[in-house]
Amino acid sequence: MPDFWRNSGFHLLRRDDRGWLTVTDDFLRAYYLRPEVYPVEESGDAELALHSSLMAEPGRKVDEEEIEAVEDEDARDNYRVVLRFRDRLLAAGTLEGAYAALFRSGSVDIPPLFIEQMAHVILRNILDGVEDPLRLRAGELLFRDQKLNLQDSTMLLADLETVEMHAAGNAYGSIGRLIVDAQTSLKSVELDVLDRDNAGHYWQRESRYDTVISINHGRAALEAFCRVIEAWVRHFHGVEVKVRSLPRIDEPRWAWHIGLDAASTGMLNDLYEGIEVDHGRMRRLLSLFRMDFANASDMRPDIAGRPVYLALSANEDDIVRMKPQNLLVNFPMAKSS
Repeated sequence: MPDFWRNSGFHLLRRDDRGWLTVTDDFLRAYYLRPEVYPVEESGDAELALHSSLMAEPGRKVDEEEIEAVEDEDARDNYRVVLRFRDRLLAAGTLEGAYAALFRSGSVDIPPLFIEQMAHVILRNILDGVEDPLRLRAGELLFRDQKLNLQDSTMLLADLETVEMHAAGNAYGSIGRLIVDAQTSLKSVELDVLDRDNAGHYWQRESRYDTVISINHGRAALEAFCRVIEAWVRHFHGVEVKVRSLPRIDEPRWAWHIGLDAASTGMLNDLYEGIEVDHGRMRRLLSLFRMDFANASDMRPDIAGRPVYLALSANEDDIVRMKPQNLLVNFPMAKSS
């Protein structure tokens, strides 16, 4: 089976007995090779010494005095950020543990880029061995922002960074045309829109982020997204759930909901409280889901057996910015004894 997401750092890590990813020296070294901290021609002796020592002993303690000795102010700040991230990883021992602890602590003090990279490599671990390329493409929503485009009531998602890259250069590839030029027909870019019949194209393009999926109710990519959510929940919480997409929520007073992004969280909160949601916000609601626990005893006792509703939305700029951490911090698990 083809490998995928080779740029995630997955192959630099090892699994523990639980199946979570343990922090390795090679994984830490990859962060020291990032351009933010890699020495440049103008780097001074203190910076060169610090970098060299970290490459030799990636987990060693670094005193503030060593950082203060670095000659360049920007370099000092960058080292503080990277080392704070490193210390979180080392304290947790696993990527999953660090990711969960970051959001449960209520103090998110690392850059969004690092958070996305953690989600990327964790999901690569979760989906290892998956043969369905649509599931992999749908999984990109957990760590890559998407741009929404409506084509004759078809909701299409393309990678935001890829779209902006094409747009900024005025050299619209097929994806750039699809999103930027509202007159472009779906048929003219059908090879870029992955569905069940052509999903195999993903294997040759899995790290290029240049494919499009439809997330309309009933489409294969949305069903694949449901399977990704199930796998994410199973990996972090150790429970089995079933997720399916819905055209609407028929239960007037539901027990629990989780917004998969900031816009959905606010919208579901308002709907639950009976606050009217205007048409402009409602049109940005893309998908609704129902999650059912296989074992009701895994849920909070006060809502055991009730469904959990999920939602995915675009923001005012038609950007879908999923927050997979919401499935960790707002998850109705029964308290462990």
